[in-house]
Amino acid sequence: MDHDLNDSRGGIPESEGYPAFGEALRFWIKLGFISFGGPAGQIAIMHRELVDKRRWISDAHFLHALNFCMLLPGPEAQQLATYLGWRLHGAKGGIAAGVWFVLPSVFILFALSWLFMAGGHLPWLAAIFHGLLAAVIAVVAEAMLRIGKRALRSSMLWVVATLSFVAIHFFGISFVVIILAAAAVGWVGNRFYPVAFPGAGSVHPAVSADGMTDLPGVVLSPAPSAVRRRSLRVIAASLTLWVLPVLGVGLWLGWESTAVRQGIFFSKAALVTFGGAYAVLPYVAQQAVENYQWLTHPQMMSGLALAETTPGPLIMVLQFVGFVGGWQHPGELTPLTAATLGALITTWVTFVPCFLFVFLGAPHVERMGENRGLSAAMTAVTAAVVGVILNLAVHFARHALWPGGSDGSPDWSVALLSFFAFLALHRFKIGLLPVLGGCALVGAFV
Repeated sequence: MDHDLNDSRGGIPESEGYPAFGEALRFWIKLGFISFGGPAGQIAIMHRELVDKRRWISDAHFLHALNFCMLLPGPEAQQLATYLGWRLHGAKGGIAAGVWFVLPSVFILFALSWLFMAGGHLPWLAAIFHGLLAAVIAVVAEAMLRIGKRALRSSMLWVVATLSFVAIHFFGISFVVIILAAAAVGWVGNRFYPVAFPGAGSVHPAVSADGMTDLPGVVLSPAPSAVRRRSLRVIAASLTLWVLPVLGVGLWLGWESTAVRQGIFFSKAALVTFGGAYAVLPYVAQQAVENYQWLTHPQMMSGLALAETTPGPLIMVLQFVGFVGGWQHPGELTPLTAATLGALITTWVTFVPCFLFVFLGAPHVERMGENRGLSAAMTAVTAAVVGVILNLAVHFARHALWPGGSDGSPDWSVALLSFFAFLALHRFKIGLLPVLGGCALVGAFV
């Protein structure tokens, strides 16, 4: 972004223990191609490589950074990479880490999206995606249980999760309203009933093990005006990059074009994606499928399956939504051109805000980690996300198991395959990629 970003990271010169930027860049590029396994797997890879193997970051600083990123909207693993890159090499390090975490999956998912739309009429390919529907039901159900086990630590958090499901499923209340209400309940609840609405507490940097680079605390300028000037520069640069492509497409194609509407919608989604991809998927499904009608529920499920098979953050499924929406609503453009534009603008407005949040908040991480009210608010949000994911699972299962509507007969093959896929994931702890591959093969040959 600018010089201020590098001044405030509190780093030490490369000659005093930091890896050279080129060495770090080679790792960030490698990470972009091997970051399978969703947020948990990606965070585990970074911890193993940066803390245990390369010893560039102390364990305490890694956990401190993770706490910060969990408080932000957006994909926490990508933001963690951005933050760690920033701590190592300032703005250029953060940009390199964040961009390369996403870039490989952009091209891979683009190719898979084109194959899905251009070859969807092929019987063998349609059969493969039919098998993947079962895997998606199992993946969403397993994610709900996994997140619920971690998030629902008190009876009141169970109540928050239940009410969020009732609100979105039976009353159609917006995901954004549910998240804001949950945050308010957590914040207030922590003040009056902290046992029911616990905060995560803080993780303070400690003396690292022998031979491990220990990052010093971030040193902010003592002058408040300097801090404000840096913040304003970060905001101005990020907002300009965020908004300009949408304005340019609007002047080119018109303000009612699909690409512009996608740019505006996914910009709003980027502000409320607390809790990871599974949290925002119900909001996207509710709006993109039912309101804008850019794609159908089965297509949404297929996109989730494709995103699960690629490296990078699972939120890349939004690129698939942008691609399919542009393909099916091309306006005056060819389907492929409109799909490419939709995919690019969706990805752009989804990830540019991540850099804004990290660069803006990173120098204040130590103080943010000590705010128990904010931590409790995010705890309540995570509990609400469990109920929202349950709604997503119900929607996906209903459309996959009763493809002809509630009056039709159920698809027992999908039901049976979903059951075995769930057992493989949850009971036998088989990896995600083998389960997806197995469901695809069963769909192709059965």
